[in-house]
Amino acid sequence: MKISYWLSFLLFLPSILPAQASYTSMTEKALSMMWEADDSAGYRQSLALYEAAFARFPDSIDHLGLYKASVLAGELMELDKAFAYLRPVYEVEEDEYGTPGWAYVVGEYSTAEYKNLLADPRWDALQAKALERKRTFYQQLEQQKKEFLTRTDFITKENERPKILYKKLKTYNPYIAKAKQSYSISLPVKDTALTSYFIHLPSSYDPNKKYPMLIFLHGAVRYNEFADYQAKSVLSGWNRFYTELAARDEVILVFPSGSKQYNWMIPDDGFFLIPTIIKQIKSSINIDDNKVFVSGHSNGATGSFSYLMKQPTQFAGFYGFNTYPKVFTGGTFIENVLNRSFINFSTDEDYYYPPGANDTLNAIMESISAVYEDHRFNGFPHWFPAFDESKPAHETLFSDLERRTRNPFPEEISWEFDDEQYGAVDWLSEMKLDTLMNKAEWHRPLNFKIDQWLDYNDQDSLIVKKVDKEAFDFPRKSGKVQARYRDNTFYIETSMIKSLRVNISPEMVNLKRNVRVVLNGELQFDQKIKYDQTFMLKSFEKHLDRAQIWVNAIQLQL
Repeated sequence: MKISYWLSFLLFLPSILPAQASYTSMTEKALSMMWEADDSAGYRQSLALYEAAFARFPDSIDHLGLYKASVLAGELMELDKAFAYLRPVYEVEEDEYGTPGWAYVVGEYSTAEYKNLLADPRWDALQAKALERKRTFYQQLEQQKKEFLTRTDFITKENERPKILYKKLKTYNPYIAKAKQSYSISLPVKDTALTSYFIHLPSSYDPNKKYPMLIFLHGAVRYNEFADYQAKSVLSGWNRFYTELAARDEVILVFPSGSKQYNWMIPDDGFFLIPTIIKQIKSSINIDDNKVFVSGHSNGATGSFSYLMKQPTQFAGFYGFNTYPKVFTGGTFIENVLNRSFINFSTDEDYYYPPGANDTLNAIMESISAVYEDHRFNGFPHWFPAFDESKPAHETLFSDLERRTRNPFPEEISWEFDDEQYGAVDWLSEMKLDTLMNKAEWHRPLNFKIDQWLDYNDQDSLIVKKVDKEAFDFPRKSGKVQARYRDNTFYIETSMIKSLRVNISPEMVNLKRNVRVVLNGELQFDQKIKYDQTFMLKSFEKHLDRAQIWVNAIQLQL
């Protein structure tokens, strides 16, 4: 019976493979068969196909194939074979995807995947060795983190002249060479929670040179848990074009790990993650402060859009693949885009956000003269970055990244907010709300209706559903500020604001002359501003931004 089964499968094998089968095509087919199997016969077919690939392409055998074969063999109670396939996977320090071998034995799913091996004495011995390797692995991660964060000391004299200090901060360079190109850096969140980010440097990283940095925010935040370390596999798969183009253009890549509770979309508990990561990286790596960018896919793209709406100061530009352009933790004040830029890469078969809504938003953005682009790719679903056809979109992103530079001292600012922790943008900060005031006539919300949404039916076919929803929600009252400066004078108009601060840089005004502030049509300030050493150091410490240094500030009360 068993012999006849194998003979029948071997005869069937050529019919399920292309004439020019490769190791990759055979193992991908085997993996697909494994997922689709609902009995031991299906598992046997999958294992047989893996073994055929191993025999036919012995020089191409990878750890993923061996791992899956070991799981299949264990499921089929072929224990000797399961251990034989698992051993080379376990013994490798790091596989081709950057995963340490011990993780296959003591990982989150190992006891479920190898349930039939647990009673075998060989499993206990294997697990004991794996646990020891795991301890060593985390010790090495801590050593690598310490090396990554190492820098030279910044020395300033107690009574150093403020102008000298200002020049020191602008040329601040405590950076030293790094031992590795890639690091997984752990990051404490709150209580005992621990996450990580993966940073990938240009191969020729020079600590004396400033580099652009692109942060990628992953999607599916509701279904993710924190990763206390990340493997180099984050550079492949859907992120392969980021890796390829960043290497070409010498761009530093950063991949944070979010969770359902702490992320960049909803709730607001995790919105601090990206600014915290940026500050830590700037303390160790020579980043061009005027070329920090953020991108993402799906929930990550919504996160990118949210940083544009709520906290754009540290960034030069924003990108999103298959974006839902909305702030889910408060109001979406789309005129805030006027302070920066956003490029969206949308598709016409996206269930996450309908193309018609993107078209309407594009028209509104054009009407307010925003730097906002939507590049539509037809014939692709929500998971567009998985396709090779997404490479031109990535090339558009990197082309924009190369030419776009943040202006740290923009001459005009338009800012609206409904949460005071986001009452800051560039040279305006500490903005406080007074929601009992009457709105100014020019303080009006921008919104639109969405009447169609794409969805999948029970047959996995894309259909159009009728909806009746507002594009944005406004759950709280907001305040708004419109400000500009010219010839040593700041002109500020406010609505529902009780106080704010104007930060001063010698790049913006001539400190030898009086600085004037005209607030809501009345002259509120007309004095000379001096360098303040304490203020300078405190504000610099907040973001470690060498291109946007404040030497003093003007506090305004309404």
